[in-house]
Amino acid sequence: MSDVDPPLREPDLPRTAKVRPTALRTGWTTGACATAAAKAAVTALVTGVPPAEVEIGLPAGRRVSFPVARCTVDGAGRAEAVVVKDAGDDPDVTHGAELTATADWADAPGLRLDGGPGVGTVTKPGLGLAVGGPAINDTPRRMITAAVAEVVDLTARGVRVVISVPRGEIMARKTTNRRLGILGGISILGTTGIVRPFSTASWRASVVQAVHVMAAQGERTAVLCTGGRTERAARALLPELPEVCFVEVGDFTGAAVTAAVADGMTGVVFVGMAGKLAKLAAGVLMTHYTRSKVDLSLLGTVTEEAGGSRDLVAAVVAANTGRHAYELWDAAGLLGTAGDLLCHRVRRVLLRYAEHAVTVDVAMVDFAGSGVVASSGRWPVRQPRATGAPEPSPALPGSQP
Repeated sequence: MSDVDPPLREPDLPRTAKVRPTALRTGWTTGACATAAAKAAVTALVTGVPPAEVEIGLPAGRRVSFPVARCTVDGAGRAEAVVVKDAGDDPDVTHGAELTATADWADAPGLRLDGGPGVGTVTKPGLGLAVGGPAINDTPRRMITAAVAEVVDLTARGVRVVISVPRGEIMARKTTNRRLGILGGISILGTTGIVRPFSTASWRASVVQAVHVMAAQGERTAVLCTGGRTERAARALLPELPEVCFVEVGDFTGAAVTAAVADGMTGVVFVGMAGKLAKLAAGVLMTHYTRSKVDLSLLGTVTEEAGGSRDLVAAVVAANTGRHAYELWDAAGLLGTAGDLLCHRVRRVLLRYAEHAVTVDVAMVDFAGSGVVASSGRWPVRQPRATGAPEPSPALPGSQP
């Protein structure tokens, strides 16, 4: 590992994410809204009656209702429904988008899910989606399938659902989609169905407050997670810790570490995925996408240190995303070695930022949040790799495939 440590940076928030005078309001992901639209359209297709409201299940088990803005059904076996996205107080370019689902019958049993106008097409690897297919992520796909299955027995009958977003291509111009190789529209995203405003200064304040609460309860280890999937993996990794110790920090790792030191915490554990870890390894403590990007040259250096070939190093430096680099490591059999090196770099950055006032451990989880694939040393047992042949190590207690 290089002895040259990166400069530590904690960029300011973008102008649109400054402190608001009122409490933050959560909203719904494009995935949740697309799911509601799909259920409404299929309900109309089955019953012939356009619903005014539909209820869907979120990944965590909660059920929520969505108003249906418009729904039509014709005599030709086709129905269409629209659900308008409410992003809450998150500065989201898709707020107000009309998530539209068109449903008709298919010849074969099961659900066929396609993307229509305004939904982007995947043109580069590294996103966990098939190149050439619609940018509808795995969790929304599962949500839509489950919602449709509440209306139709998919083992006996087939349904085709097309998700589209009017003006989605225009909205996508204000996102990073084109750089990631998603062309022609927005992505249908979401891992929980709920939009939490991670990108605002008010959320930063809530992260700090969460650390204060755990310290006030006498806890001395803060487990910092970037979102819902990483928190699930962290809880499986550290089942002995109470719920209060786990904080979804979003982009605000630096703020959480500062609060932990100020409150006399003795340990910090950071659990994240490859992209966030790469930003932290480069010394960036506030990782909002408008203020930082993944340093692929750093990941190239890590690849070289892990024993990667010259061709692999070049491929990582030219990767589309941090996830793409992760997949290249995995395919080359270097995920554990390179991942460990990356986690060690992040540990060094966080120790420097905390001025060695706390102990630091770092773990990298896979993109399903199902388990740890690398760490800075505390957890030598790894989960099976995301792709390729699995390693013969047991699952962590409580982890889910």
